[in-house]
Amino acid sequence: MASQTLRRRVRHNDNDGGLDDYEDNHFSDSINVPLLGKYAKDNNYTIEYDDRSQDIWDDKKKENLHWSFLFSQLISQWAQWLGSFIVGSGSFIGRFLALPLKFQTGQIQKRSSIFLNPIQEERLSILKQRLKVSYDGEVVNHQNALIELWELAYPNRETPPLKSELWKEMGWQGCDPSTDFRGAGFISLENLIFFAKNHFESFQRLLLKKEGQRSEWEYPFAVAGINLSFMLAQMLDLQSGIPTSSVGIKFLKLLGADRMAFDNLYCVAFKLMDAQWLAKRASYMEFNDVLKSTRTQLERELALEDVFCVKDLPSYTILEHTK
Repeated sequence: MASQTLRRRVRHNDNDGGLDDYEDNHFSDSINVPLLGKYAKDNNYTIEYDDRSQDIWDDKKKENLHWSFLFSQLISQWAQWLGSFIVGSGSFIGRFLALPLKFQTGQIQKRSSIFLNPIQEERLSILKQRLKVSYDGEVVNHQNALIELWELAYPNRETPPLKSELWKEMGWQGCDPSTDFRGAGFISLENLIFFAKNHFESFQRLLLKKEGQRSEWEYPFAVAGINLSFMLAQMLDLQSGIPTSSVGIKFLKLLGADRMAFDNLYCVAFKLMDAQWLAKRASYMEFNDVLKSTRTQLERELALEDVFCVKDLPSYTILEHTK
């Protein structure tokens, strides 16, 4: 049963509240952008932070690394000149003086290199392959996965056709869920299924909006899930070759400990997002701000030194806790 609290699920054919124009501008052309998010003309979306502390910290580290590199280069050149001045440029002493500093410079240059053990390399490769798979409504396996999600979400209800108004009850934008997958691809459906299978109680409470004082204009559950998959892939720097951001590097460690680290982190992110939603007393138009806050909180938790797996995250406790 749905929550007794009055709430509205925003749909394309909902004319109340004057949201039709807003939805047309933000949803009709492309779904590769987070719900209610601003996007550039090329539809490549980058989340902007209100809290810029992490960005400032990264800039400081980059600046320090830059000056360290320049300084070591200067010392190395000076040592080479001094060595050649004393006993000739080809002498043993000249090379001896320069070698440690060259090595030190090389260390600075290679500091950004990431070493992956075989397990991390294999699991990252599998995850990146999953991220490349687009949802295809004509593929039987994809259709079956969508049906599986419905059966997990509503075990006591008959499964509707693949195109039906009933899908809106789960939080899809229209009667055809396949049109909502363009942003995050098939992995976003896999994430929702994983959530339902492994944390059924939390999944149900979020789906049916059972916790807290809900907004009259609630976020659509399924579309919010797609946005979270999209956000996590960006946050963890998974669109690049090997993640080089501090958060991405930390995730590689989690992936080494748990091959399903991305899916488990997704479950935490969904529960955390809903907690942020309730704490901010947000409504539909503020979803993007809630998504930013969720990302910022996850980045802070992933930066903690005592986090070695997803279960070590402070927010994991709210995933397991049900009222």
